[in-house]
Amino acid sequence: MKNSYLTIAGIICLYLLSYNQIHAQGCVAIRSGCGANVGGGASLQKGQWQAGTNFRYFHSYKHFRGKHEETYRVQEGSEVINDSFFMDFLISYALTDRLSLNAVLPFVLHNRSSLYEHGGNPREDDISTVENEFWAGDRHSTSSAGLADIRLGMTYWLLDPAKNSATNASIGLGMKFASGDYRAQDEFYNQGTGKNETIHSGVDQSIQPGDGGYGATLDLQGYHTLSNGVVISANLYYLSNPREYYTLETRGRSRDFSVPDQYAARLGALVMTPVHGLFFYGGGRLEGVPSSDLIGGDEGFRRPGYAISLEPGLTYGIRNTAFNLTVPVAIERNRTRSFSDKESGGHGDAAFADYLVNFSFSYRFGKSTPVLESIQAPTGI
Repeated sequence: MKNSYLTIAGIICLYLLSYNQIHAQGCVAIRSGCGANVGGGASLQKGQWQAGTNFRYFHSYKHFRGKHEETYRVQEGSEVINDSFFMDFLISYALTDRLSLNAVLPFVLHNRSSLYEHGGNPREDDISTVENEFWAGDRHSTSSAGLADIRLGMTYWLLDPAKNSATNASIGLGMKFASGDYRAQDEFYNQGTGKNETIHSGVDQSIQPGDGGYGATLDLQGYHTLSNGVVISANLYYLSNPREYYTLETRGRSRDFSVPDQYAARLGALVMTPVHGLFFYGGGRLEGVPSSDLIGGDEGFRRPGYAISLEPGLTYGIRNTAFNLTVPVAIERNRTRSFSDKESGGHGDAAFADYLVNFSFSYRFGKSTPVLESIQAPTGI
């Protein structure tokens, strides 16, 4: 009986992993990640459907240049604050017990508060007051909302789930469409030479709903059931964006913005509890934007970097319905040097969040027996 619980737990582990998307941690705009091919972690049976939603939120405000946190930004009030909300609608369908098709329909809402975009934080040669005195200017916000980049994909289990339910791995291939607006605009204040103009212009790259490119995704997932009541799982993801850059007018001037690649990885364990249908998840995750792309050039402005987080969570499943909550907490943040930084010898900064709230709900239906139907409270764990 104990082994049957572990087998079910292994299936659930990837079933929920497929909904636990990785997204932006602030100015380093990571718009899609682990589990982008929804259903990639779900052990669906032929003819079965799986639908769900995934909600995420973060508040970024701590600035990093490399691994060094520039704490003075918060102290003097010049920090950039991003509040971002994500809501994905996900569905997948199993053509066979090993091959499934999947889709993600994502929506976003962003708000960005700053000084430098609204006439504050002038260059040293613009400061007309006492030398090196900080001039705060006015803090204002810009926003964007709407449809983000739609993703379609397919997933294939390397081993037959009917014969290898305790250990398995899947490979997912997909495509990301440039459906999200990457030229969203809002009001910027204190513009012009006299800092007395209000203009309507493109918002920052980190809060654009889309990244402007068509991309290809690779998603690898796997799990292994241990005899001591623990199921370990892993997820690797890479998005390749061949488009090099696009040009956008922002704050009254044209600028080339990069369409960067993205990567993510998760490693963790699912532990059954004595409570019926309740599981504890613990692990780590890495998410980032590289300085250079696998395909295409690297010109254009980008904020590359990565965040490493510890990720505790809880999962509750009953019959064919599951709920999942994780709160990854950052333990290392690094704003790496971009391609243009390396050329100029500089090193830009970026704002990161302390944590990410991630909640998902999923429901599977069809002619097959629900995976969660036979879950009972395990014993001896």
